[in-house]
Amino acid sequence: MSVERRIRAVLADAGAQGWVHAVRLGAGEHELGIGADELVVTASVYKLPLLVALARAFDAGVLDPRETIRLDPTSCTPGPTGVSIFQDPVRMSWRDLGASMVSVSDNAAADVLLGAIGLEAVADTLADLGLDRTRVVGGTADAHAALAREMGTTSAAEAFALLADNDEARTVRAYDPSYASATTPREMTRLLELIWADEVASPQQCAFVRRLLGQQAWMHRVRAGFPFQGVRVSGKTGTIGAVRNEVSVVEFDGESPVAVAVFTLAARADPSLPRVDAAIAECARIAVTDLRSGRL
Repeated sequence: MSVERRIRAVLADAGAQGWVHAVRLGAGEHELGIGADELVVTASVYKLPLLVALARAFDAGVLDPRETIRLDPTSCTPGPTGVSIFQDPVRMSWRDLGASMVSVSDNAAADVLLGAIGLEAVADTLADLGLDRTRVVGGTADAHAALAREMGTTSAAEAFALLADNDEARTVRAYDPSYASATTPREMTRLLELIWADEVASPQQCAFVRRLLGQQAWMHRVRAGFPFQGVRVSGKTGTIGAVRNEVSVVEFDGESPVAVAVFTLAARADPSLPRVDAAIAECARIAVTDLRSGRL
């Protein structure tokens, strides 16, 4: 069975549509894709281009990485991790906000950073890097507010509860790349390739970005496909309702790294979909293993 058919079978068994791209870094002809150039919803994967824009802001002196700001959790964007679950105000540096945004996908940290950097700077970053089909239309608070309006609820929590009711099929703009922040699998692996080549910012800041991606806490998607010593997985997940994604770089000792992007849309919107998470891991494993078969 071909690699493409194997990946499609894994996704179908998990009850999800999927879009995949994988490429050997530094060897662009070594790649594979399934819907690699189709627009997909980023969900929290938007935090990756935001992180790159943050690194460039540090380089430009627009933000001082060590400058601290005060955050009050009661006025922050809600989320299951990070600052929004704290009970007391805290002070954090800009670079530590970036760390929290990536390591635990901290929605509050991301929205504070986006407010400081601005959507225009993120758009300029994407344009400068040639990522013409990737766009960030707002932060997590914007996405939550739009979902609540569309669902006719007074809060994002109520909207997500309705969305998770699988007795009623719902199509919302949060699942439509025409309205939400969007990209293509190929453009996300290209962004990872540029990060690993020190081409998105200064070498110091590119190393900062790579270090944070390597500290992501979540082990249930791409990382679960490579439970071995001597393998490093650095990436960023994204989740909203039925959307579950991850973009990562997988590095085996002594081999060229492989960038892989897996974007999915499940048939269900349960808060937990372990079969889809496992399918993301398996799709990444199949794709990376196929590219490794022609090691450089």
